[in-house]
Amino acid sequence: MLKLLPKTEQEIQNPYEGRVGLVYARVSSKRQEKEGHGRESQEARCKDYLASIGVSYRKSFIDTKSGGGDFMNREAIREILKYVDANPHKKFVLVFDDLKRFARDTEFHMKLRTTLKARDILPRCLNYNFDDSPEGMFVETVLAAGNELERHQNRRQVIQKMKARLESGHWAFVAKRGYKMIQDPLHGKLAVPKEPEASALKYALEGFSTGIFVRRVDACRYLKEKGFWTQKYIEKYIDEFTAMLKDPFYMGDIEYVQWEVSRRKGHHRGIISAETFELNQRRLKNEISGKRIRVDISKEFPHRGLIVCANCGSHLTAGWTTKNRGVKKKFPYYWCQNRECCLCKKSVPRDDLEKRFNELLLKQKLKKNVDKVAEIVFNRVWKEEISSMVKNDFSLKEQKASLEEKVGKLTKEIINTTSASLKKAYEAQLEQTMKEIDELDSKLDLKIDYSIPYRTALDKATEMLKSPYAVWKKLELDEQQKLFFFIFEEKLWYDRKEGYRTDKIQSYTRLFESFATSKSDDVDLGGIGPPLRQCECRVMPLYYRPMNFFCYLCINC
Repeated sequence: MLKLLPKTEQEIQNPYEGRVGLVYARVSSKRQEKEGHGRESQEARCKDYLASIGVSYRKSFIDTKSGGGDFMNREAIREILKYVDANPHKKFVLVFDDLKRFARDTEFHMKLRTTLKARDILPRCLNYNFDDSPEGMFVETVLAAGNELERHQNRRQVIQKMKARLESGHWAFVAKRGYKMIQDPLHGKLAVPKEPEASALKYALEGFSTGIFVRRVDACRYLKEKGFWTQKYIEKYIDEFTAMLKDPFYMGDIEYVQWEVSRRKGHHRGIISAETFELNQRRLKNEISGKRIRVDISKEFPHRGLIVCANCGSHLTAGWTTKNRGVKKKFPYYWCQNRECCLCKKSVPRDDLEKRFNELLLKQKLKKNVDKVAEIVFNRVWKEEISSMVKNDFSLKEQKASLEEKVGKLTKEIINTTSASLKKAYEAQLEQTMKEIDELDSKLDLKIDYSIPYRTALDKATEMLKSPYAVWKKLELDEQQKLFFFIFEEKLWYDRKEGYRTDKIQSYTRLFESFATSKSDDVDLGGIGPPLRQCECRVMPLYYRPMNFFCYLCINC
């Protein structure tokens, strides 16, 4: 058995012998760090204390993270532990000016004390004397609990005040992208559009609603070109742009679901209209979730879920009805099941509904020579897609090269370090980096010959535009459901007497054809939305479809 030798008299008289000093200072925010003097005053007092106890100062660590929660979430604390582990041959004294700077959470206060003790770090506070006796630990626990209570009370007061601001129609947080906060004599802090960011974001949001940007990544690419975002890979911004599309703040409303603040009119000026915001929600719903195919469709009732009642807008359900005319026989019908609708339970023969639907499809075919426009559109969109894929492939290769460089640096660090804990951390980083490289390799290994599907895809698209009915009859049931939402923008409204409400039908084919046969003089180039650009020969305007890849390009170009 090893016996612990008693401390020498010199060690008891001077516990700081052979130790070096570290300073920990914490301010509540980056703003206080830049504009205030709390950091400098804390650091100066701690350095004076180290001088008074005869310990040489070595380094300062500054935090702007809140004192609550896990101390490992605070960057400066992690740096202190990393620095100590990297110097195992040295002993340290850690000084901070107040117990509240240490940890304002009882549980993590005690865990941090244990972590420091395991590394033989002596904590010292200017306003409190640490005492490891039972009485001292009890007092320290009570003080830590009091600090935690104060933190929770402060947080509650701040939330109450900020929630009141939100409920009054004022944004109570830092400015959103495209905006800045100013001091208004009437409203106090008020969010106002910040140029040129606001104009670029306005064009991107409106462009997505009208189809100028078919995909979210296209809008992100535009914003990057305008300097709105600066990082190299635009794919990183897709989630952020999606959040902007869903945020009613940009149309002038205030909403904060986390604090149960329902949507209301804000005092700030929106950069897009309510109509544009709603269009974006519809586009996101179609793009992200898609048109889901009903699981209860069958060959007997292929239009179930695609047709709605012209009176109330509810879906028409379908089923078999048994009629006894001497011999029991089943008859297929569609009907509205909304009890509040005057047409509830009023049945529509399946054969009538399907016959009128086929007649509607036959009317959707393009007029003569309009298919030439479709081919021009297809060729240009195909080139854009190929260009996008090539750029993405190049981006993946750059990412891989950067990760391989990181692997080399981590390998050198593992070889050179003598600290077991540091070596373990480097090995974990190396393993994660290698996983990322493997994922990139799997993407880069997908070699696609883009020339093979080109003609097949063009032929299918042209055939569909020329005669949707002919294509419809060839497809299986699930494919018909998908094709339906390619031909028609919305579900079809059906009236028992009049049939399909043609005034409510918006089809891709008809709208595409109207673009192809319109004259530039008939088009109003003004309006609220983004201005329409001119084609290369300046004869016809260039239209963009809000639905799919369709747009109209002048045949002269």
